[in-house]
Amino acid sequence: MRVDRIRLWDHCEHANLHAYLLDNPATFNVDRKRPAVIVCPGGAYLVTSEREEEQVALRFAAQGYHAFVLRYTTRFRRDEFDISNLPESPQGNEEPILPQPLYDLAKGMLIIRENAQEWHVDPDKIAICGFSAGGHLAASLGVHWHDEMLQEKFGTDSELFQPNALILGYAPTDFTIQDGGNAPSDSYNNLRDLAHRAMFGTAEPILEQLERHSPVNYVSSRTPPTFIWHTADDQIVDVRHALAFSSALAQHGVSFELYVFESGLHGLSLCDESTASNEAQINPDCGVWVELAMRWLRRRFGR
Repeated sequence: MRVDRIRLWDHCEHANLHAYLLDNPATFNVDRKRPAVIVCPGGAYLVTSEREEEQVALRFAAQGYHAFVLRYTTRFRRDEFDISNLPESPQGNEEPILPQPLYDLAKGMLIIRENAQEWHVDPDKIAICGFSAGGHLAASLGVHWHDEMLQEKFGTDSELFQPNALILGYAPTDFTIQDGGNAPSDSYNNLRDLAHRAMFGTAEPILEQLERHSPVNYVSSRTPPTFIWHTADDQIVDVRHALAFSSALAQHGVSFELYVFESGLHGLSLCDESTASNEAQINPDCGVWVELAMRWLRRRFGR
C-alpha cells in the first residue's frame, strides 16, 4: 500500500487529502482499476474527528478500495481545540467557513479523477462516505456537483465532481430541524452555538441561511444513489434528518437504502474497538452498517 498526503491548495497547509492506494498483486492485470472511497470525518466543522478517518479508510481498503481521507477546512486546528472540552466562549474569527469545505471536497474529487490512470482508480466508481458534519459535506457535493459555482471556481466540467455513490452516517441534511431535544442542554447548546458560528458566522443563523445550506432542499434526479444510516435516539443529530433526506430521494426517484437502528450514541463511527474512545461507542447492533454498506456498494459498482 502506498500512503501519501496531498495538499489541496498551495496557500493552505491544513486542507489535505490522505491517500491509501492499494498495490496490484502480480496475479492481477497490471492495468486493473479499483473503485475508490473518499472518507469525510465529522467534527461539527470545528475540527475533523480522528475516530472517523484512518480506521474507516483502512476498512474500505481491506475490501479492495483505494481509500482517501479528506481533512477539509474547519474553524480550528486540532492542536488548538478539544471538542471533548468545549470552551465557554467563542474563539477564532466570525467569518463562516462554508462553502470552503465544499470546494475542498470538489478539489479532492478532481485530484483523484485527474490521477485515476496513474493510481489505477476507476473514475466511474468513486463513493463518498461522510459522518456527521462530514456527511453534510458529502451530501452537499451530492446535490451541488452540477452547480455553476463549482464550474466557475475550477473552470472544468461538472462531471468531474460527480460522486457515483454516497454513504451518510448520522448526517445533518436539514438545518431547519430542531436538534438536541433530549440532549443535556448546556453541553449541546454550547456545541451547537460553536458549530453555527463556524458554518454561518453567527450562533443564531436566520431561516434563509439554514435553508440555503441544507442539502435536502437541493435533492434532484441527479443526486447519486445513497446509503443512509442513523440511530433513532441520536441526541445530537435528530433521526428526522435521515428520514427527510430519504423522502426527498424517493420523491425524485433516486435509489437509496436507509437503516435506522434503535439505539446508539452520535458519532459511533465503525461502532467497534478500532474507533471507540469509550465503551459506549462499541455497539455491535449498529456496527452491521459497515457490512451492509459494503454489500450495497458492491451492487452499485458491480464487484
